[in-house]
Amino acid sequence: MTPSPGDRVRVDRAGVTDEGVLMPSSDEDHLVLKLEGGYNVGVDRDAAAVEVLERGARTVDGDGDEADASAVEFDDDLPTVALISTGGTIASTVDYRTGAVTARFDAEDVLRAVPDLAGRANYRGRVVANILSENMNPEIWTDLAEAVHEEIEAGADGVVVMHGTDTMQYSASALSFMLDTPVPVVFTGSQRSADRPSSDNVMNAVCAVEAAKSDCAEVLVCMHATPSDDHCALHRGTRVRKNHTSRRDAFETVGAEPLGRVEYDPHEDRVDVSYRDGRAYARRGDTDLALASDLAEDVELVKFTPGMDPAALEYLDGKSGVVIEGTGLGHVHTDLIPRFEELVDDGTTVAMTSQCLEGRVCDRVYDTGRDLLDAGVVESGDTLPGTAKVKLMWALANVADPEDAMGRDLAGELTEESKPWV
Repeated sequence: MTPSPGDRVRVDRAGVTDEGVLMPSSDEDHLVLKLEGGYNVGVDRDAAAVEVLERGARTVDGDGDEADASAVEFDDDLPTVALISTGGTIASTVDYRTGAVTARFDAEDVLRAVPDLAGRANYRGRVVANILSENMNPEIWTDLAEAVHEEIEAGADGVVVMHGTDTMQYSASALSFMLDTPVPVVFTGSQRSADRPSSDNVMNAVCAVEAAKSDCAEVLVCMHATPSDDHCALHRGTRVRKNHTSRRDAFETVGAEPLGRVEYDPHEDRVDVSYRDGRAYARRGDTDLALASDLAEDVELVKFTPGMDPAALEYLDGKSGVVIEGTGLGHVHTDLIPRFEELVDDGTTVAMTSQCLEGRVCDRVYDTGRDLLDAGVVESGDTLPGTAKVKLMWALANVADPEDAMGRDLAGELTEESKPWV
């Protein structure tokens, strides 16, 4: 009996016997076995004797023959949600039976990975990238924005982007500026992979799909709101930040409460989406679909620290834009101000943000701030530093006056008046 991925097998080689589930292998010379403890082991195929103990689940066609893939039934009463993968933890464990990591990502893969999604929507799946999120770059942002645009144009009622958590806030910001959307575009991921008992992938995926069916036609981030499996928060894509390395509730809306929440009760199969009273948001169908995906890639984010050597800023020569993460109201050492003035004189747009998690930049209070303004540095209000970098990349490529744009709200990233975020 020829073994296939998904089969439970016994492997004997060199006096060692292992039992587990056979996984897909990247080459023909080795077998990959998933052991009971969840770890994988590689075995030289020629040196191993393999016995099939139990066949894995297979798809069978109408003649009783094994089929390559089964068809996902289309239900006219359900909305269509496009699932787009860029990689990351949530997309890297796509098969509960084998635990296999694969670049395939169609509707069947998704339903095998998260069976709880079945019956909630009709799904289309596609891969834009298969990377760890620290390898995300502006070129992939453009590909992603274009893919989302294509899915909406083809009739998707909502889009879910599965993304690694480390740079999710940057990608969500990028799409917030690049895309005018009449339907929800929801980023989600997982802090812990599916083979861990504490994985958050199922709840995040289910809540994200439900959010993609909702009324808020913005770019959102949907992740655990608490350490428990009780509800997910819906964060505006330009106001969210990952604030913990590993907690399931790592993401927070800075300076405000999240736009909404998704209540989750897996025992009763109940998922309820709601949005906060008083929080303004774009509603489904209010905005015409449009794409402006050009970016100026030569923009840098510089964090000021005490004792910074002005020579460390020499690499900024010739950049189209620079975002400074200053202290407090938006300050740097006075010795650095002439360097930033030189950049402005040479045509670089230089924008100021704050290292503080909350509050807005105001360079009119102290002498240092006034000197920065005189040097041509522009204020970015309460825009988060990472969001400000992405915004400047987009503004330099798409608006006539990027300096003016950095002081205006374009996608919910900036509170234009000094009042609490509502």
